Amino acid sequence: PSPVSFHSKGGTGGFFVYFPNTFHIMNIAIIIAGGSGNRMGQDIPKQFLNVCDKPILVYTLESFQRHPDVDAIGVVCIEGWESFVRSYANQFNITKLQWIAPGGNSAQESIRNGVNALAGRCAADDIVIIHDGIRPLVEPSVLEDVISKAREYGNAVTSMPYNEQIFVVSDDDDTTTTQYIPRETLRRVSTPQAYRFDLLSEKYREAFEKGIGIAGSNYTNTMMVQLGVRLHFAKGSDKNIKLTTKDDLELFKGYLAKDKDTWLK
Repeated sequence: PSPVSFHSKGGTGGFFVYFPNTFHIMNIAIIIAGGSGNRMGQDIPKQFLNVCDKPILVYTLESFQRHPDVDAIGVVCIEGWESFVRSYANQFNITKLQWIAPGGNSAQESIRNGVNALAGRCAADDIVIIHDGIRPLVEPSVLEDVISKAREYGNAVTSMPYNEQIFVVSDDDDTTTTQYIPRETLRRVSTPQAYRFDLLSEKYREAFEKGIGIAGSNYTNTMMVQLGVRLHFAKGSDKNIKLTTKDDLELFKGYLAKDKDTWLK
């Protein structure tokens, strides 16, 4: 059957393509670009900072645009920047961008807004990939594995072993310790994360109804665990850095320069 386009709610000007009556499981990415980026200390949100004549967010979008397993992209955007996202999508040929949803007052509100924008447009077993807009170095193998694991288990979270020693601060003196956590028992988890749409939608509804896993630094993965979901680890990469500070920005520039050097004959 031919794809059907649904105009998004809220006047965002986007649309979502849904293939009815087929067995194709769609993989839809939600890129979270709703933060103000105060820790970067710049005048504009860090996801829109230009690096080598291209906004950081565009590097992220291009990673999903290029990947053959990603069918559609949505962006959760900070208020007032929606037109910039559309313009960048046109300029850099991000043809998979299908809709723009409004950001919230927290990361969890923003993700929930992105998930709610898919209501009525996704099948229950479609895979939704959640990713930070300020993680621009998404390797294809990482995306491939997180999607594959989510299809198999219903969820998957990008993870890496922890290679440093972790000690617990003493209760009576926070400058000392008498206890450590074996690093073999730890994993560093980041985005991309992927979930079946029905699981994602149900758990965000439950979390906001009960006030569980939505405050502070909580994210989809921590919310899921607090609501009793067993998460499955997927492949990660040290290159998958989150651009939070100026030092992170310099590291990103270094990766770009290194990649450029490898193209030279």
